[in-house]
Amino acid sequence: MANNVVDLNSDLGESFGAYKMGQDDLVMEVISSANIACGYHAGDHNTIRHTIKKATENNVGLGAHPGFQDLSGFGRRNMQVDSEEIYNLVAYQIGAVQAFATINNNKLNHVKPHGALYNMASKNEEMAHAIARAVYDIDPKLILFGLAGGELIRMGKKVGLKVAEEVFADRTYQPDGSLTARTEKNAMIEDADEAVERVIRMVTEGKVEAVDGTDIAITADTICVHGDEPKSLEFVKRLRAGLTEKGILIKRVGI
Repeated sequence: MANNVVDLNSDLGESFGAYKMGQDDLVMEVISSANIACGYHAGDHNTIRHTIKKATENNVGLGAHPGFQDLSGFGRRNMQVDSEEIYNLVAYQIGAVQAFATINNNKLNHVKPHGALYNMASKNEEMAHAIARAVYDIDPKLILFGLAGGELIRMGKKVGLKVAEEVFADRTYQPDGSLTARTEKNAMIEDADEAVERVIRMVTEGKVEAVDGTDIAITADTICVHGDEPKSLEFVKRLRAGLTEKGILIKRVGI
């Protein structure tokens, strides 16, 4: 579905201990929503507090970014976890970010699962439902981010949440609307001009070209640029400029 208003989000707060990732403080100045790592796949208590402080200073929407408890795999490895545990791990991680939001006199706006949890739940109804229930039970006003057209979107709506269908500036798509696996050579889009062109088409036409050359329909409520990629700052700056030039308003979901 075509649109003229869109949210621009990035996965941030992924540094932990002595390990520093991304250019979060600079990216924060360009985006409208931040998905903040909750300590399971990345991030820690110090990083969460700093990231929320910066987001609050920049009037950026706060989002919890829960993932599998897989620090060494950065949450990108599939794990076999039952629904009850998924519910609990999502609730636990939302709580961590919510606490620091309160300390900063702010509040959570959305929840976006991370990595393998996100991708698996995009196709698995049971997993998606467990995530959606956890979000709803904590705060039914929270917005659930999910892959455009995926199960997270469907289950979020089913439990009564507001949802935001997400598209990716730096990833390629399969003909079924899923993201190309990161293990494939053509998974990432390295060229900023190409990324901007694709995203503008997703927003204005509601279409994206899949890896086989076919067009697929897509809804773009929010656009993701990964904060851990080397060119993330360049990508997000070019993307915002390109969207603005086309008369597309960058605005946080929910306001």
